[in-house]
Amino acid sequence: MQTVQRMTAEEFMALPVGPDDPGIYELVEGELVVHSPSGLHGDIQQTLLVALTNWTRAAAGRGKAAWPRDTRLGELNFFIPDLLWYREGRAPGPKDPPPYPLPDIAIEVRSPSTWRFDIGAKKAAYERNGLPELWLVDSVAYEVLVFRRSGPTATSFDVALELGVGDALESALLPGFSLPVADLYPE
Repeated sequence: MQTVQRMTAEEFMALPVGPDDPGIYELVEGELVVHSPSGLHGDIQQTLLVALTNWTRAAAGRGKAAWPRDTRLGELNFFIPDLLWYREGRAPGPKDPPPYPLPDIAIEVRSPSTWRFDIGAKKAAYERNGLPELWLVDSVAYEVLVFRRSGPTATSFDVALELGVGDALESALLPGFSLPVADLYPE
């Protein structure tokens, strides 16, 4: 039986987490969620980070790709997206303390224990808080679900894409970036 512990973002930020703790802690709508990513999860994260980092370094003004960073969204949500991308000039500095600002693209990779949150409450919170684009990498279905706003004035995710292994992951926020979805999954 799963025990649900409810708390605020302030209480969450005060939790003592030690260096030997293997779990990743997030607060989703006031519920403490703990998970430990699989090897496949890490491999997908690494593939995406390398592709995004290579793209950002290929030309000036392409922003910054980052490993998971603590991101607070209101009083009941404190997420750690699997990867983040910030437009030029928006990324937190290396010495800036958490929580960090909402990125321009948040990427969540499916974990069995957290997928229901990723596709449900977390997606809704990202949308409510103005995230321009969300990539949900479904490592079971071998696809990427992309939710984005059609423009800066769009008040919700009004574009939804379902990309399979024959498609390429691209974004208007990342001109020239293209990653075959098949590259995310082992052969």
